[in-house]
Amino acid sequence: MSIRPSVGPAQHPALQRHLTQRAENVQNRIADTITRFAGSMAFVYVSIIWFALWIGLRVEKYPYGLLTMIVSLEAIFLSTFVMISQNRADEKRQVLADNQWKIVQFEEAQNAQLIELSNQILELTKAIHAVAITLQGQGQGQGQGGQSGS
Repeated sequence: MSIRPSVGPAQHPALQRHLTQRAENVQNRIADTITRFAGSMAFVYVSIIWFALWIGLRVEKYPYGLLTMIVSLEAIFLSTFVMISQNRADEKRQVLADNQWKIVQFEEAQNAQLIELSNQILELTKAIHAVAITLQGQGQGQGQGGQSGS
């Protein structure tokens, strides 16, 4: 039984850098480990076994005041770890969004360069066309002048 998440390791370089930076902090590693375990089926099975043994071995009598307190504390901590997990997911999304923004900015700069090059090519094409028309006109004028003189 594995407590590893079902998704593979991060493939995106920006996300890999973010996860590496996050892993440098001991508190983040602890929170990530607890969150990974608390979000697994192993945690569900451990909880079921814990409650079954508590009730089955009659650790305390009904209405299970101590068990209720333990479950309440567990719920408080688990909700905190859910929020930590959501914050971590938000950080990942922000890293990816920032990286995407950099890519968009780079692409916009490239597009501006391409438009400028296209405009330069258009101007050169117009100039070549104008020269070609001028040369063609001169060639026809010489050809007609030579024919009328003969």
